[in-house]
Amino acid sequence: MTSGPGFLALAPHRSGTASLLSDAARRRGMEVTVLPADGVPERYRERADGHYYGGPRFAARVTGPLGVALLEPHAGWLDALPPAFTGRDVRRVPLSEARRRTGPLFVKPPTDKSFPAAIHPDGSCLAPPPPGSGDPLVQISEVVTWEDEFRLFLLDGEIRTGSQYAVYGRLDAAPLAGHSQEAAVRAFAHRLTEECGDTLPGGVVVDVGRMRRPGRAPAWAVVEANMAWFSTVYAADPDGALDVVLRSAGPGGLVSGRDLEFRRARPAASAPRA
Repeated sequence: MTSGPGFLALAPHRSGTASLLSDAARRRGMEVTVLPADGVPERYRERADGHYYGGPRFAARVTGPLGVALLEPHAGWLDALPPAFTGRDVRRVPLSEARRRTGPLFVKPPTDKSFPAAIHPDGSCLAPPPPGSGDPLVQISEVVTWEDEFRLFLLDGEIRTGSQYAVYGRLDAAPLAGHSQEAAVRAFAHRLTEECGDTLPGGVVVDVGRMRRPGRAPAWAVVEANMAWFSTVYAADPDGALDVVLRSAGPGGLVSGRDLEFRRARPAASAPRA
């Protein structure tokens, strides 16, 4: 293992967030490298001080050689939350069941971004699974209105930084610091982490917002939880966000005992060709 603050490896597909995190990493003396599309150069293999930011498909190929462990919330985290934090009916069901549902419903993948999250008039609008893919689980919930939504970068339950990212479903980024709703966001997040903090990895992103349901006053609720190593910063402080990203995708040998259950499983190795 090399000495020093280590390095941050980025997926080839660049983004505004990757640039912000790169600058923050360099300010603290880290080496930053954009990995080539064909894999991990030899000089970065088995160094045991690497971190990663980028998409899950590329991560499946490179985090093993990098020695990086990826932390992510459990797929069923949101639907297992107490109703006081979801504020709505959320559940995972097989796609075949979702396609039989009547009335409008919001449908998204439980964890990955394999298809766009969207509101559907009824379940029959959902495309059937590709042949041979079985009957995958999808997350469904009742349709609600989000007045404003905030992204929180949490490190051991503490908000390191945050950002408003949408107002009535439209992108509208603004820093959490100094926001008119900052105190309310922090109070809700504190209740969430006090009661359910042990159900989240030490480095994670949680989205929360003010939710309105027909005939009811607006209430704070959890939108979803995401992997910090694949989350947009929006208007959050990049240095605070980097603290969380580094914990969420860092050296496998440094994963704490409480975070072992949140470690993303490595894909099975392909069978050798005859």
